[in-house]
Amino acid sequence: MLLNHLWGIYTHPKEEWQSIDRKHESYAYSLSHIMIIALIPSLVSYYASAHLGWSIGAGDLIKLGNQSAISLGVGMYMGLMVGVFALAFIIHELAKVFDSNPTYTQSLEIAAYTATPLYMCGFAAFYPALWFVMMVGFVGVSYSIYLLYSGVPIMLHIPEDKGFIYSSAVVTAGLILLVVLMVSSILLWSVIGDPVFIS
Repeated sequence: MLLNHLWGIYTHPKEEWQSIDRKHESYAYSLSHIMIIALIPSLVSYYASAHLGWSIGAGDLIKLGNQSAISLGVGMYMGLMVGVFALAFIIHELAKVFDSNPTYTQSLEIAAYTATPLYMCGFAAFYPALWFVMMVGFVGVSYSIYLLYSGVPIMLHIPEDKGFIYSSAVVTAGLILLVVLMVSSILLWSVIGDPVFIS
């Protein structure tokens, strides 16, 4: 069943990582998990941008035209997908340094379940105030990092001290990846054209 580990990674993450490790899912399963979860922030951001309007400070609400909001949503979805695949590649390649040899599918599982809390924060855009979304996003990033630190020793079968160093390397690489994706999205937005704002 799709998303069958979703509840477990919130309620009992270590036990859920052990369950994931015992019965590894297929590549198609991991891919479908990412494809579904990545829809949440993309669709909600589209809706908030086109229909609700964003509140930034004490100024007026900022809304995008429908076409600009669709471009934003599609671009976000593609960026989220690329981000998880790139994170899985980083996890896969860094594992070799730590005497572990996971398959790419196992690396994709780690990346997919680690990114899930961050993607679920997309629901916060239903209340599109920047301070609120940033606060929820901080909680999501924190829990995603916790999932990475708790899951790596279990999934890669390495000692916890090595797992801590490995996870720290992945977090550092992930932050660099985030900056690269943000810069790429700004450059892409400038190529596509300026957004159309409506009142």
